[in-house]
Amino acid sequence: MAQYDLTGKNGQYLDRHLVAPLLEFLVAQNIYSANDVLQSKLALLTETKMVDYAIDVFKKLHADQEVPQKFLDKRQKVVEDYKAVQETSKSIQQILEDPGLAEQISNSRDYRQLVEYLVKNHDFKPERIDSIYDDAKLYYECGDYQTASQLLNLHNELVPTTDKNYLSGLWGKLACNILLHQWDYGMEDFEKLKTYIDEDPFRNSLQTLQQRTWLLHWGLYLYFNHAKGWDFLLDLLSNNAKYLNVIQTTCPHILRYWATAVIISKHNRHSTAMKELVQVIQQESYTYKDPITEFIECLHVNFDFDGAQKKLKECETVLSNDFFLISCYNEFIDHARLMIFETFCRIHQCISIGMLAEKLDMTTDDAERWIVNLIRNARLDAKLDSKLGHVVMGVHAVSPYQQIIGKTEFLSMRSQILANSVARKLGDKSTYVRM
Repeated sequence: MAQYDLTGKNGQYLDRHLVAPLLEFLVAQNIYSANDVLQSKLALLTETKMVDYAIDVFKKLHADQEVPQKFLDKRQKVVEDYKAVQETSKSIQQILEDPGLAEQISNSRDYRQLVEYLVKNHDFKPERIDSIYDDAKLYYECGDYQTASQLLNLHNELVPTTDKNYLSGLWGKLACNILLHQWDYGMEDFEKLKTYIDEDPFRNSLQTLQQRTWLLHWGLYLYFNHAKGWDFLLDLLSNNAKYLNVIQTTCPHILRYWATAVIISKHNRHSTAMKELVQVIQQESYTYKDPITEFIECLHVNFDFDGAQKKLKECETVLSNDFFLISCYNEFIDHARLMIFETFCRIHQCISIGMLAEKLDMTTDDAERWIVNLIRNARLDAKLDSKLGHVVMGVHAVSPYQQIIGKTEFLSMRSQILANSVARKLGDKSTYVRM
């Protein structure tokens, strides 16, 4: 399984705090030596201010040893710094507790008007703006993501988009909401970052490419945790040369996640998304392949059903050992079998249930029950002849209604994200739209 593990590749483009959950997951998977993974985790945490976490990992590694003095000294220094920043940021905390702040942020024409409001009503000193960012960074390094998120949100409202810390603040805010599992807010932060990056303020193609690469990887937490995350990923990549170029230039391994999203998204298996995916998989097969991309290639390029069945078995192992994909294991297997069935049916109008069971790696009885359920749930236009052991396919045609639904469903999600963002700006939680 180690040859298919993408933790190392994904980790290159993630913040240390975002890598820690990946290593925690690896410890339980037995892909590598537990001690090796813990050693990597300790090295990672040593570069943060989460000293207690690092000490716990050290104790797991060296149960018979005393905690090194350097850890204890660092812990004392971090505690002192944390207490100091709590003291210095009291005035900012009072500002955050102001019930009129959200309304003022919404009504302010720009950041200058908001600064004037804070100076007038809270005796705020504008030179403190940079220290808000610094305080948020310390809270974040210590693992207090909630406080860091609040401070970063205020900081980004008080500075122009050209401020030296504005972009870092956007990234920090996204990281906080990911680590707090606040997926709706995370989607809003992702959209803000994407908009900022797409406006290309860097004037440097290499830096823009780097920013988009990071965005694709940080988004992995959202794609497979948010209720509409799969569609969000497909929308990002659909007919979008900028992000397809990122995949082909710096991170072809993202093909695994793109392919998974296409397979489990009910409206995209027969759409242009599949055609685009197949094209890129073929182009990049010399740089990256795994059982999931090979499954697509077997089915949609070579029409090799035996090969697709074998790759599906390998996909089970890949999915169960991938931090981001393990949550959609059952959906993937179900939809992948349906893809094999649909592709097979487009070639054969009358199919033996026994042959179909063999292609799907199921028993004949299980295959028959599975087909009956598909017909019953209107996911299949077919008739079942149990006496002859045949499935007779109907003529498949996607109705204009279904085509419209498929094309516009994602628009609803984007509208909900926008509505949430506006409601949050207004500070009116009662209008918050739940997805």
